[in-house]
Amino acid sequence: MENNVLKWLKNIFLFSPKEPKYRFVLDDANNQDDNGGTDTSRQAKKDTEAKNGTQPKDEDKVSGRKAKNGKRTVVDGVKQPIPINEMNEKKREKKDSSANALFIDTSINVNLEYIKQRYSADINGDFVIREFKVIVMNKDYSVFICFFDGLVDTIVVNMSIIQPLMTLSTLPVNTKDQTVRDVVYNHLIPQSQIKICRTYQEVVDEVNFGGLGIFIDGLDVAFACDVKGWEHRNVEQPTSELNIRGPKESFNEINRKNSALIRKIIKDENLIVEDILVGERSKTPCSMVYIKNLANDSLVREVRRRIKSIKIAYLRDAGELEQFLEDSPYLPAPQMLLTERPDRVASYLSEGRVGIIVHGSPFAIVVPVTFFNLIHSPEDYYLRYPYATFLRLIRILGILFTLLLPSFYLAVTNYYHEMLPTDLLLAIASAREKVPFPTVISIFIMEIAFELIREAGIRIPGPIGPTLSIVGALILGQAAVAANLVSPILIIVVALTAIGSFAIPDFSLGYSFRALRFIYIILASFAGLLGISLGIFIHLLVLVHAKSFGVPFMVPFAPKTSGTRTNAILKTPLWKEEDRPDFINPKDIKQQAHISRGWLKRRGGANADETEDKDR
Repeated sequence: MENNVLKWLKNIFLFSPKEPKYRFVLDDANNQDDNGGTDTSRQAKKDTEAKNGTQPKDEDKVSGRKAKNGKRTVVDGVKQPIPINEMNEKKREKKDSSANALFIDTSINVNLEYIKQRYSADINGDFVIREFKVIVMNKDYSVFICFFDGLVDTIVVNMSIIQPLMTLSTLPVNTKDQTVRDVVYNHLIPQSQIKICRTYQEVVDEVNFGGLGIFIDGLDVAFACDVKGWEHRNVEQPTSELNIRGPKESFNEINRKNSALIRKIIKDENLIVEDILVGERSKTPCSMVYIKNLANDSLVREVRRRIKSIKIAYLRDAGELEQFLEDSPYLPAPQMLLTERPDRVASYLSEGRVGIIVHGSPFAIVVPVTFFNLIHSPEDYYLRYPYATFLRLIRILGILFTLLLPSFYLAVTNYYHEMLPTDLLLAIASAREKVPFPTVISIFIMEIAFELIREAGIRIPGPIGPTLSIVGALILGQAAVAANLVSPILIIVVALTAIGSFAIPDFSLGYSFRALRFIYIILASFAGLLGISLGIFIHLLVLVHAKSFGVPFMVPFAPKTSGTRTNAILKTPLWKEEDRPDFINPKDIKQQAHISRGWLKRRGGANADETEDKDR
């Protein structure tokens, strides 16, 4: 038994892969032989046989021969197996594509029956089918429209679809050299957004997203109109990124509303909103937002490739999309920035980054980001640089408190008594005299209790939240001290830790530090400051190794970049931020002129465009 355990541990810690005899090349299923070998292994086998003096088999000499039964071919002397899984997958894809590509019939009855069956109209209460007749070129045609009640604007449907089809068809129209489809499209539907569909699936996709389908007897096409009118929130103030100065607008759950909020800030014709559907069933509209003459083409292609490669049935929120796009799923830090502020997205887009909007989510995704972007507040850009720098230093202090204060307290009180002044050491010892638990147990009790209070404060109804905070923070804390379960100084340590976590602007980064705090406490309980140092070393090593869409997570410090922009920790004056971040590789590195304050007279007598001023 012991030998087996030692052998198992030896295989884990002293594992050394052997050099393969032949180079392995991953190939597709069509290039495999009957035994599952690839062309490379087959060639190696032939080389071995030739070296040993043996002759290859007769079947290997056959080239380009096809079997009579059609089930197996022999190409270049190698039998090709039947890829069963691939054949089944292709048949399934072909079947699905043929069903989705079912073309619209010219018979109105066939179309009506298909739509009723596709949407289960007999039991689907909110699906509406309206049948009527129109007159086109002095001939009656049967028409029906279909839509979902609650997803469309009924006023637009009545005034822009049904009424024109019923009334405008009686007006004289020059129908020379025009078909029925042309007359309906050009004269009878005064709708701004109309699409001609040739397959049922195109109509179904539009109807599912708040559109309306129009089928006319005798036409092999249908018309889909954009008449969305679902209920949604208005533009409100941000709830998770509050600020004193700056805009008070936030995103809502409508994709086009969110893109319009960004366009209202960035009035640039180069701003691109590229739509991509994600979700094989939900077909959730997502939009890539970038400025085409600023964003790097490689970055845009990479974001597009990752979004289009996602295979998921339903996509409901930007948080789900974030988990499919991130580089390292197990990294204890967010690799993307989720924000509900359009002004923040606009500022990052102007640097050459890419934004992602998900329909149904009030948060937009910004990529790539660094660790320092996550500790920046949206308000930093609207404050003078001394105030913004001071607030950033306060946030960094809060991060240190959240991450290291409980573990540092545990290490000092357990292992390094000489670091404390005598009076403070006696005060801590006297306060802990009647506490029956070790310090590490007391810290875990208070930290877990505070996390429970925080989580309960989020889940309970709003009016009860302040009451719970008062009860949890004051009454329970005072009762724990009175019951000699914890020491009073530990209450101060836990309170400072909690306050520091609230100072982190990004809530995802706050979750990361709250979880890592417990790991540092465990390390401090085992090895004191040495354990904390080891944890910091490993933590920084992981962060330095991480990337966000190819950009190092700790840039511009690790690795050090050559750019002149120094807006990572200390806020620089806005008129000094002349360059965009060089690690994003934007197409235009210059953000503003060298002398952006044109009113300022310089000793050299230069204007804002750096030309000589003769009047000075």
